[in-house]
Amino acid sequence: MKICLVHNAYGKFSGEEAMVRDTRSVLIEHDHEVVSFERTSEEIAEMRLGSVRAFLSGIYNPASRKQFRKLLASEQPDIIHIHNLFPLISPSILPEAKVAGIPVVMTVHNYRLICPNGLHYQNGKVCEQCVSGHEYKCVINNCERNIAKSLGYAARNMWARINRYYLDNVSHYACLTKFQREKLIRAGFPQEKISVVPNMVQMAEASCEESSAEYVGFVGRLSPEKGISTLIDAAQRCPAIPFVAAGAHHRMPGLADMAPKNFSLLGHCEKGELVGFYKQARVIVLPSVWWETFGLVVVEAMLHGKPVICSKIGGLSEIVEDGVTGLLVEPGDPKDLAEKVQHLWDRPELCRQMGMAGREKALREYSPEKYYDRLMGVYKKAIESCSV
Repeated sequence: MKICLVHNAYGKFSGEEAMVRDTRSVLIEHDHEVVSFERTSEEIAEMRLGSVRAFLSGIYNPASRKQFRKLLASEQPDIIHIHNLFPLISPSILPEAKVAGIPVVMTVHNYRLICPNGLHYQNGKVCEQCVSGHEYKCVINNCERNIAKSLGYAARNMWARINRYYLDNVSHYACLTKFQREKLIRAGFPQEKISVVPNMVQMAEASCEESSAEYVGFVGRLSPEKGISTLIDAAQRCPAIPFVAAGAHHRMPGLADMAPKNFSLLGHCEKGELVGFYKQARVIVLPSVWWETFGLVVVEAMLHGKPVICSKIGGLSEIVEDGVTGLLVEPGDPKDLAEKVQHLWDRPELCRQMGMAGREKALREYSPEKYYDRLMGVYKKAIESCSV
C-alpha cells in the first residue's frame, strides 16, 4: 500500500512529532511505501511577512492546494493520512483528495477540530465556549493572550467549519482516547467515522531494572495547564520527599522562585537522558488540569515499571487504572495529590507491584505492533467507506 503522510511540523519537537516519525517507521517496516507532504512552522521566521502569511495560509492556502493536487496526481497514493495542517498547509487541501477519489484518515492529536487553540483550556480553566460555531469566543476571551493570534485561530476554524472541509472530505478519524471521541461526537462529527487508536511507545529503550528510587518525577512541558501550580503546592506539603521536574519551563518564567527547596528543575532533557530519569524515579506524576488527549509520558513511565499518579481528567483515566497501575487524583487539588504521593512513597513494594502492572499494560496495549494493527483497521474502514 502507498500512504501519503501529511504534516505541518511544529517549531519544537513534541509528542506529536514523535508519533509522525514513528508512524512513518512502522509503516515502512511493514513494507508499505510512504510519501510525504510536509511543511514546518520553522519556515515562518524566514518568510517575508511570515506571521501575516501564516495567518492567511491557515485559513486558505491556494499554493498548498495546487502542490497537493500535483503530488496526488504523480504519486497516486492508496490512502492519505493527515496529522497536522496548521498553519502552512491548511484544511483547504482536503477537497483535492475527494476529487482524486483517495480516502483520508486524520489522526486527531488534540481538540483543534472543535477548539481554536486545540486545548479546550483558557484563562486557567477548561473551556468549551467555541464549540458548535462560536469560534468568535476565542477572540473575545483572547485565548492566545495575543489578539492577532487569537483572531487567526478563530478565523481558520470558522472557515474550515463553514466550508465543511473536515466533515465532507475526511473518510475516518483516529482519536487517541474514548474521551476525545465523545467530544467530537458531541460537536457533530459522525460516530461511525471515528475510531480510537491510542498512541504507541517505542519499547526498545525502556527497562524496569531495580533502582534507588530517589524522587517523585514529572516529565513534560512545565506550563499552567499541566497543573504545575498544584504540583508545587503538593511538594510544599511533602517537604521530606524530593520532587524533580524534567522539561522546559519558559512558559512559567517565575517557576524557579516559586519552587520549594525539595523541588528541582532539570530543564529540557533529551530522550536518552529521560531513560535514566525514569529509572531513578519512584513515582511519576501528571497533575494536569486540562483534558489531556492521551499522555504519552504516562505510558512511557508505565513501560519503565513506574506507578503513575495523574489527574482524573480527559483521557488519562483510560490509561492509568486507579489502584492497579497507579492512582487518580482530583485535578487542581494539591491536598489530594500530596496525600497520594506520600501514600506511595511510604510503600515501595506497592510501587513495584503497580509499576509491573503498568508495564504489562503498556506492552499489551501501546506497542508499535498494536498501533499498526489498529491503524490498518482504520485504513480499511476509510477505504471501504470510499468504495460504497
